[in-house]
Amino acid sequence: MAKLMQSLFVYSIALFYGLLVSLRLLWEIIRNFGIPPGAKRRETPPSCLLDPDLGEHNFLRTASNLRIHYVAKGDPSKPLMLCLHGFPEFWYSWRYQLKAFSDDYRVVAMDMRGYAESDHPTGRDQYKLSYLVNDVKEMVTALGYSSCVLLCHDWGGVIGWSVAHIYPDLVDKLIVCNCPHPKCFQKCLQTSKEQFRSSWYLFFFQLPYLPEFIVEMDDYKMLNKAFEKVKNFTEEDVEAYKYALSQSGFTGPINYYRNVMPSDLPKGYTRTKIKAPTLVVWGTGDVALLKETLAGTDEYVADLTIKYVDGASHWVQMEEYDQVNKHIRDFLNAQPRQTLKKPD
Repeated sequence: MAKLMQSLFVYSIALFYGLLVSLRLLWEIIRNFGIPPGAKRRETPPSCLLDPDLGEHNFLRTASNLRIHYVAKGDPSKPLMLCLHGFPEFWYSWRYQLKAFSDDYRVVAMDMRGYAESDHPTGRDQYKLSYLVNDVKEMVTALGYSSCVLLCHDWGGVIGWSVAHIYPDLVDKLIVCNCPHPKCFQKCLQTSKEQFRSSWYLFFFQLPYLPEFIVEMDDYKMLNKAFEKVKNFTEEDVEAYKYALSQSGFTGPINYYRNVMPSDLPKGYTRTKIKAPTLVVWGTGDVALLKETLAGTDEYVADLTIKYVDGASHWVQMEEYDQVNKHIRDFLNAQPRQTLKKPD
């Protein structure tokens, strides 16, 4: 009964926001004398995605038969740093970290399930958190390692927090950029009107078809708006995101949100605290996630460090990469290295 009531509440809010978005769309149709065009299919990647200084492009197939695209930089004999991007991103979100940490680590930035050049399983259920967590576990193994430094942003953080709880031996250190612990976010969403309003898209994305149409409308105009004020973000960078997301479409990425109700989280996965030393880097200018969502994080993490980047947006690891990289390096240098490559 509780799950039914939860679903009714969520979908009622989703329909409300769907109506608001539909009215806005109707106004755009009237104003422009027609339906806005959709997304363009891009066949040729922009040159920034082929920059050899960012690393080598590779594919692997996991034990679950998922084909994953990734970019790797650094000596394979070095410890593994695995980078998990968020929404709506892809491996390129870690371009500054691929360069910064490849002297000391084998840095691997993957396209997550449903994104860019990785496989795009059909069906909403294929994007449950349990699948996403398992992808990370199998990725580490397929790369020849038994554990890693896990570097995450946004949705990658949701997955990273969960991996660290469910597979504690897989994560030597956890670094999360602008993503609260899922339990802390739930609490804030229930108690903060401001966070509830800022999370309107979470409800809107529960609807079928309409979210995909809106985000792909007018050749991904949403991406222009998302990145237009982000420092260190060029027009070519925006084009790179449009190219990558035109390869996969948005159904897979939005399906992440369609599986985020509390009942979709693995039961009991937070019974024990995360044992890996954990760093949270937070851009205080994030308009989607309030700083208050971090309250109570220490209830779930045994060894927690939080560093704020004043004024930085949600895209903190790209916008203020020098500061972020310094926080990461200081954190890693303060912790003994234990990440070892599995013997052949």
